[in-house]
Amino acid sequence: MYGRKIPTLLELCVQTAIDNVRYLGDVGETDIDLLGEILPHCTADQLMHIEKSSIERDLSPVTDKLWRKFYEKHFGAESTKTLIERMNRKKVTFKWMQLYEAKQKDLESVQEESGNKLKELYKKEQNRRQSRQIQVVTKVPPAKRPFWGGAGGSGFGSNSTNTKGRLIKKAKMEFLNSHEAKTAAMKKRNLLSNQRIAPRTMTPPARFGGQSSSSSGLAKPLPRRP
Repeated sequence: MYGRKIPTLLELCVQTAIDNVRYLGDVGETDIDLLGEILPHCTADQLMHIEKSSIERDLSPVTDKLWRKFYEKHFGAESTKTLIERMNRKKVTFKWMQLYEAKQKDLESVQEESGNKLKELYKKEQNRRQSRQIQVVTKVPPAKRPFWGGAGGSGFGSNSTNTKGRLIKKAKMEFLNSHEAKTAAMKKRNLLSNQRIAPRTMTPPARFGGQSSSSSGLAKPLPRRP
């Protein structure tokens, strides 16, 4: 029976780094072979953080192939193939980390632009719906004149006058429409009608001293002066 192999101190250190890879930052002084064992366990965000933190060291000998895998994983194999053909045709090369960053920014820009368009369309639709429900009146209606005439006033006095006038008008209309008013109007019309039908009678002239003015005889003429 063979005993379990005891890991070396270096292997323990590498395993500890892998277990805590999310806490790694600047790895500028780390051996390149050890980085080859540790960095493949990083996510894209973790690897980007290590790259940006290790300012004084180029990690592309280890990370370039890792970034190509991330590019293909996130953006598709067809996009990766097209990019490689384009670089071969133009005879240029770029680090895959740079290509990954550029592609990510393009997608973010497209997503932001699409989001802005969707917001604009949503806003237009909301405005269209509100315009159907609400009609803004821009013309101010003219001020009403008081019931008793004169220029339109403001304040308590004008309101009191208008209210009083409306109440009087209402009471007048109610009286004219009442049964008593209609009965009185009918009697008045009947009286006027009877007066037009009855014949007119002559009143005899007044008498003075028991004789009428017609039987008193003619007045005697005044004597002529000599």
